[in-house]
Amino acid sequence: MNGKATERSKKSKYVHTQPLYQEYWSQCTGMDPRPGSTGFHLDLSLSMAGLMPYTLLSPPLMSPRDSTFSFWQEIPQVKKSGLLKHITPQERRLQESVFEVVTSEASYLRSLSLAVNHFQKSQKLIQCLCATEVHTLFSNLQQVKDVSESFLLDLEELLEVDVFLSGVGELVLKHCPSFHKVYVPYVTNQMYQEQLVQRLMQGNLKFLQVLQKLEQQPMCQRQTLKSFLVLPFQRITRLKILLETILKLSKVGSLMAHSVGRALKAVSQIVSECNESVGRMKQTEELVRLEKQVRFLTSRSIPLISRGRWLLRQGMLSEILLQQSCLGQRPRICTRPVYLHLFCDLLLLSRLENELFLVEDYACSSNVKAENFKAKALGLPSTAFLVCLLQNHDGSSCSLILEASSQDEKQEWLSLLSRQMSFRTLPV
Repeated sequence: MNGKATERSKKSKYVHTQPLYQEYWSQCTGMDPRPGSTGFHLDLSLSMAGLMPYTLLSPPLMSPRDSTFSFWQEIPQVKKSGLLKHITPQERRLQESVFEVVTSEASYLRSLSLAVNHFQKSQKLIQCLCATEVHTLFSNLQQVKDVSESFLLDLEELLEVDVFLSGVGELVLKHCPSFHKVYVPYVTNQMYQEQLVQRLMQGNLKFLQVLQKLEQQPMCQRQTLKSFLVLPFQRITRLKILLETILKLSKVGSLMAHSVGRALKAVSQIVSECNESVGRMKQTEELVRLEKQVRFLTSRSIPLISRGRWLLRQGMLSEILLQQSCLGQRPRICTRPVYLHLFCDLLLLSRLENELFLVEDYACSSNVKAENFKAKALGLPSTAFLVCLLQNHDGSSCSLILEASSQDEKQEWLSLLSRQMSFRTLPV
């Protein structure tokens, strides 16, 4: 596959004429493209919010000479055929949006090629890293590049036979299995990738020195390695937005609208799976960190890392203890801190000592009941509420009165603890 792709890439008309994808992205988002300004934190919702196709950000009839990007209206076949005299402004906007899939993919492939050939294949850079760090840093970037190259070449071949690119929907749909195969694992790895980059920048002086020399090379155009590594995530979200725009501009009920609609659904599914996968990895990382801090001293230990488990809420509350006083007097009130970890299927009650959580009791969420009660009538703070463990770690039941720091916090805990859970029951 790689040999075939390399042979065909020489025929590409656009990959070497388009700017780096970072410049295209900054045009779309309005983000500052200067070094150090490119965000590297993974957040699908932020990266997708408010993005508009470049062709719609510009006046419909703007001259391509005012920009480094290519436009459909400047294609020789279009100019010679006189098509521009016979199509409506909306049809022209549609064609520019469809053509943007081609030019933006070319821009993307140009940056990907630089990321692979200049950074990933740099022997000086690789020598600064161990094998695990190399894999984490670059992941399956080569495969991402190969998939982009194949997609672009197919787009250009389609353009040769159909200047309207009316089959763009079918072509995207054809490549979606490949997109899914490379983008989901790459985006999932980006959390570890980001952590590694930060650690290397701070603790590996040799890596930093080599990297700075590579980034200063003219072909990088003052772009950082970080800006190259985040490209796949930016691209799959961008492709989704381009398809949405094409669908909006397409004639309702047309073949174009039908095929693009199917392609959009498939790409949206890939974006959703990327988002879900990132979320699962973050949840697992959170459980891994927490498990290192948890100690089961007085109860049978259970593994915290479990498939389908995630943390809903955690925080320090006060347990109210009622001590008997003299006959005829109200019980004396004293408090002690208790730390709660509420998972989707489990509640831990711990005391915090020296940054360790010493678990005193736990129960399945399905065996936890929380209730509000008339605390003031008993002389208790209004932010107090009752938590009942119908079956705790040793199979018995118990109750405790907890005090939140505010009414809002109390309501949040009550809402979460009272929620009916349908998760599997843990062996306790």
